[in-house]
Amino acid sequence: MPADIAVNPGDTAWVLVCTGLVLFMTPGLAVFYGGMVRSRNVLAMLQQNMIALGVVSLTWVLVGYTIAFGDDAGSGLFGNLELLGLTDLKVPPAPHLHVVDGRITIPALAFVAYQMMFAVITPALVTGATAGRLKFGGWVLFLAIWSIVVYAPIAHWLWHPGGWLAKFGTQDWAGGMVVHASAGAAVVAVLLVVGRRRHWPHAAAPPNSIPLTILGAGILWFGWFGFNGGDGLQANQVAAQAVINTHLAAAAGMLVWLLVERVKDGHSTVVGGVSGAVAGLATVTPTAGYVNALSAIAIGAIAGLVCHFALRLKYLLRLDDALDVLAVHFVGGMLGSLLLGLFGDNGINPLGRDGLFLGGGGSLLWYQLVGVVSVVVFSFVLTWLIAAGIQAVVGLRVPDKDQDRLDQAQQGTDAYHLGGVTSLAAPGGPQRRTGRAGSGGAAASPVSAGQKVKLVSALLDPSRVADSGLLREELLAAGAISLTVSDTTAATEGTAQQVLPRGYWQEQPLLARLRLDVLVPEEAEQAVVDLLSHYEPRLVWASSVAPVVVR
Repeated sequence: MPADIAVNPGDTAWVLVCTGLVLFMTPGLAVFYGGMVRSRNVLAMLQQNMIALGVVSLTWVLVGYTIAFGDDAGSGLFGNLELLGLTDLKVPPAPHLHVVDGRITIPALAFVAYQMMFAVITPALVTGATAGRLKFGGWVLFLAIWSIVVYAPIAHWLWHPGGWLAKFGTQDWAGGMVVHASAGAAVVAVLLVVGRRRHWPHAAAPPNSIPLTILGAGILWFGWFGFNGGDGLQANQVAAQAVINTHLAAAAGMLVWLLVERVKDGHSTVVGGVSGAVAGLATVTPTAGYVNALSAIAIGAIAGLVCHFALRLKYLLRLDDALDVLAVHFVGGMLGSLLLGLFGDNGINPLGRDGLFLGGGGSLLWYQLVGVVSVVVFSFVLTWLIAAGIQAVVGLRVPDKDQDRLDQAQQGTDAYHLGGVTSLAAPGGPQRRTGRAGSGGAAASPVSAGQKVKLVSALLDPSRVADSGLLREELLAAGAISLTVSDTTAATEGTAQQVLPRGYWQEQPLLARLRLDVLVPEEAEQAVVDLLSHYEPRLVWASSVAPVVVR
């Protein structure tokens, strides 16, 4: 290293911290998506996201980095291969990015690691759209090819000073085009190859765990401070501006989305709130280091409004985008890239340009439009070719019979093993063991040989059964001989339950129920029926069984 170049420890520390924050976003994305899919597809969704950390990390080091940030090969389309396998890294401050200046002095490996995390999470965004349809082996192959053939060249176009879009004048602070627009275009292409889920759009698919989704959203929000805050590669005023802009846009996006939900549907949902926040985060990403705080609020608010109404896009295009990646990430990334042409502020970052609203004219907006169109077309065409090729050779879409049970089909296990029965509250508190387990409590009613008995069955709403011990005691007191409880689903006579995932009502015609089968003496039949009718008056019935024989 030349004597006149010294690594800046503060900048280096900041970039390394941001690297960890962006890495954390990938498991955050896995949890965010995992909470919104069906319960039998949770592990598959988690694995599809987490495997990107393994696959793309290696492709990035081996060949992706040199395509993206190696010296330009002369065309502005991709870098040369002299950094293949990181064998010939240059000393800082190389590479000079268009978003920083010559004062940047961080280790090249810090920059490699930071950019690696962007390469990892970008294709992982696709999994939200294709939920329930990806073969694991085909997806791994797709990750490896796409990260090299599609992502790395686009990163070179915009984030390397020799990239043709960078020289043209297009700006992308942290990935509105490189990450969100490229992934969104890839979503469209992959959906055309893997097709729709069975019965879409008529089958409801409510989230299996909203708390899991909220946890994932919180991780994404937290990690986004590194996603947007570290792109200047310095711990300075621009980094602070990018961080505050990131948070303000998320806040504005959340509030506007909730307001629209309230006006349209009468409810402001927590899933809608975090969806608005993520939309604000995605939309402010290309602008975070180039605009002021008030502009960031406006960008977030516009994102909450536009991305919410973009939820309808998948129905208009007949694309089965399971978790609305198109509305939130694709529309958000393109929208933010174009809004930079309106809100750009050279006073925030001297490397930026003034947009239309700050007297800069329409030139920056034109540069942004050219960038968006170029990235979208390139990503869509190459992604379709990659996905179609994989589908033809090894398969990318799972068989229809496995779509609703990917965890069992691909991993041989389930994420959850608790049903309505095992979730019931148990009676009493901690007790000292004084005898054989199960010897306490009321005994079952005696039965004699030849006694006539009836089988009383009922379907109960689990929410009405607060205590399993109390139910058991009441049934035994009413004369029950024995009882069996199991989980089931049933169609009800009344209006089907409705859920509101991300702004559109979905009917849920089959509802979770507890099935009780109670064996009772003939004379106790009415007492047991009356007791169960107290829990669920319309779903209790009785039938005769053969006389009991005692051996």
